[in-house]
Amino acid sequence: MDAHIVGWGHTSFGRLEDSMEELISKAATEAIEHANVDPKDIDGIWVGHYNGGLVSDGFISSLALQISPELRFTPATRVENACASGSAAVYAARDSIRAGTAKTTLVIGVEKMTAKDTKGVTEALMTASYQEEEGGVSFPHIFARYADAYFQVNGDKSDILAKIAVKNHTNAIKNPLAQIQKNVDFDFCNNISDKNPMVASPLRLTDCSLISDGAAAVVMVSDDISHNFDRAVRFRAGVQVNDFLPMSSRDILKFEGPTEAFKRAFTEAKININNLDFAEVHDCFTMAELLIYEAMGITKSGQGSRAISEGLVYSNGALPINLSGGLKAKGHPVGATGVSMHALVAAQLCGEAGLMQKEDATLGCLFNMGGSGVANYCSILEPVHNG
Repeated sequence: MDAHIVGWGHTSFGRLEDSMEELISKAATEAIEHANVDPKDIDGIWVGHYNGGLVSDGFISSLALQISPELRFTPATRVENACASGSAAVYAARDSIRAGTAKTTLVIGVEKMTAKDTKGVTEALMTASYQEEEGGVSFPHIFARYADAYFQVNGDKSDILAKIAVKNHTNAIKNPLAQIQKNVDFDFCNNISDKNPMVASPLRLTDCSLISDGAAAVVMVSDDISHNFDRAVRFRAGVQVNDFLPMSSRDILKFEGPTEAFKRAFTEAKININNLDFAEVHDCFTMAELLIYEAMGITKSGQGSRAISEGLVYSNGALPINLSGGLKAKGHPVGATGVSMHALVAAQLCGEAGLMQKEDATLGCLFNMGGSGVANYCSILEPVHNG
């Protein structure tokens, strides 16, 4: 028994007027309608939500019940694993289906970040690091450590980071749900200015993901009933790998947790990197995307810049990365990100990605990360049938 994704919903990402409750309702209602499932048939609800001090209303699991009277008394659970909370919720629902305790599940990822100012959001996200050693260190500064260490060994790659930002902004123009849908050129991203200040050297503002509101949802059913639905996407692999929390316990240049997650996922799926048609990955910072190229095996360690310089990861390249615009331009409402990735990869595989669509996509990968390579989720998805 395994889970198949049969429907999804997705709000816009950005600075939204919607409340947490409204975001949950919009994404979940859309997913239920897209799947054409009766709410009374939903056996369980899982809500991915990072509540490290971002909001006061942290007990949100039952808000989804208000979508329909038929959802009353349905088990609902909030799931948290830092910025991978959305994928954690997907995996929890999948586990329930695999265990036989549910046939039809609803997964929602949601975050309302803009209720706090930048300082407040930064402080909330800092709770996803090891407080004994990294307390008081912001995540831009944490990934600046990655960048500084990488540059010392492999040379300054600031221009490559700028090109990653440009690539993802260019892709986001085709995503009507993206937070930023406008061209951002290389000169702007590669130079420090009033509008693109240095945030944590060597990372500039354009190297950092966005503070966002938004929600995404998926409906998953057991594989023995998925033939009743218009579409179905199955997990070829679904792997979670957690690494040590303290950065001092890890070799940050090797990005070991993400590397292990990809390795295990490829083994489970019985594929290699060349079999993938596209991937959505966790570019919380452009430096993270560069390291992910190497963790995936697109290039060898220290050679991630080749993925950009040789055009491998562009929309017309051998392995397009972040056709949605990624966290960099689509937005990063942290609890929603993992669910969004599963929804958008499923949409690609079902030919429902609109202007973002990659032709003949049959095998997609997503990688969602909590903390600095600590909670790592890698899913490889493929379509079962199209309506």
